[in-house]
Amino acid sequence: MKMSATYQKLRGGYYTPEPIANFLSEWAITSKLCSILEPCCGDGVFLESSAKTLINLGATKQEAGKLLNGIEIDAAEALSAYDRVRGLGFYASKAQIQSGDFFAYCRDLLNKGVHFDAIVGNPPFIRYQNFPEEQRSIAFGIMESAGLHPNRLTNAWVPFVVGSTLLLESKKGRLAMVIPAELLQVNYAAESRHFLSDYYSKITLMTFRKLIFGDIQQEVVLFLGERNGHERTGIRTFELDGVQDLQGYEHTAFSDSEIKPLDHSTEKWTQYFLSSEETLLLRELRANPKLNHASDLIEVDVGVVTGQNDFFVLTKDRAEELEVVEQCIPLVSRSAHLVGILFDEKAWRENVQNGYPALLLNLPSASREKLAKSVQTYVSYGESMEWHMGYKCRIRNPWYAVPSVWTPGGFMMRQIHNYPKLVLNATDATCTDTIHRVKFKPGVNKTAVAIGFLNTLTFAFAEVIGRSYGGGVLELEPKECEKLPIPMFGAEKLDLTEIHQLVANGDMERVLEITDKVLLRDGLGLNQRQIQALRDIWIKLRDRRNGRKRN
Repeated sequence: MKMSATYQKLRGGYYTPEPIANFLSEWAITSKLCSILEPCCGDGVFLESSAKTLINLGATKQEAGKLLNGIEIDAAEALSAYDRVRGLGFYASKAQIQSGDFFAYCRDLLNKGVHFDAIVGNPPFIRYQNFPEEQRSIAFGIMESAGLHPNRLTNAWVPFVVGSTLLLESKKGRLAMVIPAELLQVNYAAESRHFLSDYYSKITLMTFRKLIFGDIQQEVVLFLGERNGHERTGIRTFELDGVQDLQGYEHTAFSDSEIKPLDHSTEKWTQYFLSSEETLLLRELRANPKLNHASDLIEVDVGVVTGQNDFFVLTKDRAEELEVVEQCIPLVSRSAHLVGILFDEKAWRENVQNGYPALLLNLPSASREKLAKSVQTYVSYGESMEWHMGYKCRIRNPWYAVPSVWTPGGFMMRQIHNYPKLVLNATDATCTDTIHRVKFKPGVNKTAVAIGFLNTLTFAFAEVIGRSYGGGVLELEPKECEKLPIPMFGAEKLDLTEIHQLVANGDMERVLEITDKVLLRDGLGLNQRQIQALRDIWIKLRDRRNGRKRN
């Protein structure tokens, strides 16, 4: 029976396509004597693939059955997996395929010194708030025993991977799992990347241009980790079009691919989709003393969090209808409403004329009876719509007074399709949290920073520093924005009017011709080959994530 959507979401389990289960099992299991664990066996697809792989390697059905081990939190699913294996004629006891919490199971096995030759599976994707405390406590304890520091951002798949890794045979163990692509790029997985870099002799990452679990817009990666004593070789990456490409794909194809040295740090693994030369170039440039970092020049903060944009974000016509214009301030509600790199009064008025929501209702923290009658009426209307019951509104007193409303010196894109940009703010407008607010540090040339931001080097680093999602969007959080390198030597020579108009017209090619010459060639002393390499890095990573949007 298929799980309900709500239950499936809370449990974090999604069925693995059979070609993936077969591929991972065939890679991880190297002999007919391999002991195997599936730490979240679900309906048993990995157990079936593992059993068939053992047969192909020369094991009998009875021998294969004795090597299979699985655990599943859902009792009905565990029974289904057990019945599936037994129905195929493989002898396995219920003690081998059992219902229970993997983390308690893992802790007990670690205490007993039990290890496995191959571990395969698809760990659940469960956010902290949906991760049951009893399981989470044990899971985080396992991570802490490995020297890691889980927190409220840690998703359940992370301790699944860590615990499974600790259960591997140290000299020849192999782990093959379907893992969220967050492993490559999110900050909460940074320690885990470091841990895996140190633990595995060789890592192979396989990604797909088409989403495997399209209904949840979750991009995944196939993680293949090999233990080989103290030998250290590195990491390699592959990108296939879709799951169907795994059928007939030979594991021996790995031998022709480039193995890159692993950086044993918390750096994001997106960089490993680049060549070794490209990765080395980025590392060299990151250490260039001539480069400024955004944090030297600006502070980046989230936009205004209203808690209920339907109530607070208004068009001018709607504000006039409600008679609340006097209580509103100018607003940018979407990044698409920022054309070019200068937002002035003319640009804001054009947004108003286009019917965009360009006003923010900015009410004081005053009692309701002190508000204008028209505002009181609108507040009552908002309550009739139960807008005051949303979390952010509910925890405020009064609910209709939005906190932290201030005018930034600039705006920075939070979600990016083609390239990041910093837009100068020459108005009294603020923005919603779909856009970041920027404060320029004292004495900084604001215009030079906005123009200096537009160059191939900064664009390339944005792709490595940010993170992308299933829909192809690159997202930069405030702290990530502040890590971006910005070449500033010569930026003051560039013309704001010219650059602004070129960006507004969509001619980024011409912009980069101008800025790369001044900032990268003349300012940093890069040669044309290095500049072209940076352009290739940016385009390669940009097109890689945008390809998921098209698919």
